[in-house]
Amino acid sequence: MRVSSNPRSIAWQLILLFTVATSLLLACGLGVFYAIVIRHAFAEDNAVLADKVAALRADLHESGPSVFAEELKSRQPREHTAYWIRMLDPQGRTYAETPGMGRWLPPEIFPPPQKSVSPVGGLKSYRRGPNLFSLVTLNEESGSQPYTLQVAQARSSDERVERNFAVLFIMVLSGSILASAFIAVIVTKRGLRPLQEMTQSVARVGPTHLKERVIPADWPLELKPLAIAFDDMLERLDDSFTRLSQFSADLAHELRTPIANMIGEAQVALTRDRTAAEYRETIESTVGECERLSRIVDNLLFVARVDAAREPIARKRFDARAAVEKIAAFYQTVAEDHHVTVRCSGDGQIYADPDLFERALGNLLDNALRFTPGNGSIHIALSKHNTDFEVAVSDNGCGIAAEHLPRVFDRFYRAESSRSSDGAGLGLALVKSIVDLHGGSAIIESNVGRGTTVKLIFPLPQK
Repeated sequence: MRVSSNPRSIAWQLILLFTVATSLLLACGLGVFYAIVIRHAFAEDNAVLADKVAALRADLHESGPSVFAEELKSRQPREHTAYWIRMLDPQGRTYAETPGMGRWLPPEIFPPPQKSVSPVGGLKSYRRGPNLFSLVTLNEESGSQPYTLQVAQARSSDERVERNFAVLFIMVLSGSILASAFIAVIVTKRGLRPLQEMTQSVARVGPTHLKERVIPADWPLELKPLAIAFDDMLERLDDSFTRLSQFSADLAHELRTPIANMIGEAQVALTRDRTAAEYRETIESTVGECERLSRIVDNLLFVARVDAAREPIARKRFDARAAVEKIAAFYQTVAEDHHVTVRCSGDGQIYADPDLFERALGNLLDNALRFTPGNGSIHIALSKHNTDFEVAVSDNGCGIAAEHLPRVFDRFYRAESSRSSDGAGLGLALVKSIVDLHGGSAIIESNVGRGTTVKLIFPLPQK
C-alpha cells in the first residue's frame, strides 16, 4: 500500500468539507426555489391561455363567424403580438387570422384539435428563431357549422425571464460559495487555535523539562482527553527516565565492584613472584567474580527479553506440590547450613511454564535463605482459587521497612543499607517479570522483625 508523502491538513479538509456541504445545501435550496418559480410561471401562462381560449369561444358564439373574422382581420400586424389566432372553415381553409400569422405560424405546425374545455393537455411548443410559442387547436361550432380555432401564445419573454433567473441563480450560488469558503477559513482557524496553543505547550517539553504538564482545565471539551493522556504519558516518561538513570547508576556500581576486585587482586599478584597456591587462590577469586558478573548479565538479559515479550513461554498443567518439593530439596543443603527449616503445605495443579516457575520460586527461596536468621523457618503455601493459583513464600527473617516495599521489585534495588550483600538486587525483579509474563501478579507483605511473605498469583485457563 502506497502512503502519500504529502501530509494532509486538517484545516483545509475542514474548510473543503464545510464549503462543499454549504454549496450543496445552497444549490438544493436555490434549485428547488428555481423549479417552483418556473413551474408557477408556466402554470400561470397556461391559465391565461385557457382564459383566452374560453373568451374566444364565447366571442365566436355571440358574434358569429363573420363578426369574429372581421375582428381578427382588423388587428394591426405586430411582430411581438402576445396571441396569434387563426380560424379555419369546415374544409380546413383559412377563414380568418391575425395579420402576419401565416408568415410566422403556418397551419400545419399546429397540433390536432382538442375536445376538452382546457387546452393545457394539447399544448405544443414551437420555436421560430429566437421566438418561442405555445400552440393549441380546438373545434368549435357556430351557426351549425364546424370551425377550427388555432391559437398561439408567445412565450419568448417568459423564456428570457427564465434565463435571467438562471443567471441570477448561478451568481447567487457562486457568491454564496465564496462567502461560505471565507467563513469556513475564519471558523476553522478559530476552532483550531487551541491545537496551536497545545503545540506550543508541548514544544516546551524536553528531556530536562519532563515536569512540564499540559493543564487540561482550560482546554475545550474535545481536547481535554488528549491533554490528560499527554500528561499521563509525560508522567510515565518522567518515571521511566528516573528509573533508567537509577538503573544505569546501579548497574555501573554492580559491575564496577567485581571488576575492581579482579583488577586489584591481579595487580597485587603481579607485584612480586607468588607461589602456585597464591596464584591459584587469585585465579579462583577471579573466577568467582566472573561467575558473579555472568549471573548479573544472564539475569539482566532474561529480564530484558521478558520485558520485550521475546522470552518463549510454554504453559502446561503440572503438579505444583511436586515442583515445589523438588526446588526445596535442591536448597535443602543450603538451608541446613543456615539451620533453617523449609516446609510445604497445600497442593493442586498449576498452569504455567515449569522452567520459569522453578526459576521464580528458586529466586524467592534463595532470597529468603539469605535474610532468614539461624533456627528460622520458611513456609511455602499452595492454594487454588476459582480463577488463579497462589504460591506464597513466607519467612520469619528481619523483614523490610514499609518505605522500601513499593520498590523491592525494581532492578538493583535492595532494602538493606549496605551493599556488601552477595545479591545484586535482581532476584525479585526477575520473579516479577516471570509472573507478569504469565499475566499474573506478585504481592509482597512484610513487617520489620517479624518476616516477609511474597505471593505469586498465576491465572488459570478459563473453561
